[in-house]
Amino acid sequence: MRALVQRVAEATVRVDGEVIGEIGPGLLVLVCAMAGDGSSEAEYLARKIAKMRIFQDAAGKMNRSVLDQGGAVLVVSQFTLAADTRSGNRPGFSTAARPEAGEALYLEFVDLMRGHGITVATGSFGADMKVSLINDGPVTIWIDSDQA
Repeated sequence: MRALVQRVAEATVRVDGEVIGEIGPGLLVLVCAMAGDGSSEAEYLARKIAKMRIFQDAAGKMNRSVLDQGGAVLVVSQFTLAADTRSGNRPGFSTAARPEAGEALYLEFVDLMRGHGITVATGSFGADMKVSLINDGPVTIWIDSDQA
């Protein structure tokens, strides 16, 4: 699985003009299941993100996790993180999980994040979503379970 994690002051996701998920301070996590991924990849990603120390402590060092901060997480599915841009001008997405498997892993990832005691808001799998955020820092981290 792949994730793009952004530390945010706030983030919102809308579908058809209606807010379906929003958070204050915390993390916006764009997540993509890759072909061949399973529960172990979802578990790795959830554990890594829950414990990732990218929030500042009293000394101004990135030493605190979203758990330490009591922050929330907005999880949005984004299959385009699987883009293969090595040839031509149109990205290929054949390395992304099939939609059924992708949705199951997305939902499992959300449940695993909640299992860490984190407040989680979500987008809508497969929907045309409009995501707004105020990136805090900015801090943006790319995580790929394949590199674990």
